[in-house]
Amino acid sequence: MAKVIKINLDLLLLQRQMSLTELSESVGITMANLSILKRGKGRAIRFSTLLALCEALNCEPGDLLKIEEET
Repeated sequence: MAKVIKINLDLLLLQRQMSLTELSESVGITMANLSILKRGKGRAIRFSTLLALCEALNCEPGDLLKIEEET
């Protein structure tokens, strides 16, 4: 089976009690782009974006990204 990278944005937002709107404003990423990441539809992420998300969510990249079997 193929593997995919899953973005755990929902979980981290819930744990931090932060809305997608708050994250968007904090990081400077549009709601549309965050929504694409949140739904797992993104095809790439810049390191600068990953760093900004990790700083805003107070997490490590490994908290945000997870490898899973493709369903």
